Amino acid sequence: MNTLVKPLLFPALLTIAIFLASGTSNLATPDVDFPLSKDKIAHFLVFGLLATSILRTPQLINRGWKGALIAILLTSAYGASDELHQALTPERSVELADWIADTAGAIVAVWVYQNWALYRNLLEWKPIQRCKRPVEQAG
Repeated sequence: MNTLVKPLLFPALLTIAIFLASGTSNLATPDVDFPLSKDKIAHFLVFGLLATSILRTPQLINRGWKGALIAILLTSAYGASDELHQALTPERSVELADWIADTAGAIVAVWVYQNWALYRNLLEWKPIQRCKRPVEQAG
C-alpha cells in the first residue's frame, strides 16, 4: 500500500464512520447507568481517537506542539461540521455541548499521547513484525 495512503487510512475511515453515524436518526447506544451523558462521553472518546489518529500521521507526528495543535484544530473543525450535518438529519439537533465534548476529547487525547509514554507505546506497539526475507543468492 502506498506509504502516504496507509497512515491516512484510519483517520479517513473514522471520519466516514462518524459521518454515517451522524446521518442516522436513531443511534443504537448501550444503556449505561452513569451520571454524565453517554452521548457526551461518546463524543469525547471518539473525537479523542480521531485526534490521536490524525496526530500519528507522518505529516504531523514529528512536528511537536505545532502538529498537536493542527490535529486538535482539524478534529474540532470536523466536530463542528458534524454538528452542522446533524442539523440536516431528521430527529437530530445541533448541540454546542457535543462540539465542546469533541474538542475537549481531542485536546485531552493529544496531550495524553504526547506526554504519557505508556499510552503512546501501547498505540505504537506492533505485535507482528514483518520480517524481511534475505535475498537468495544465485548459485
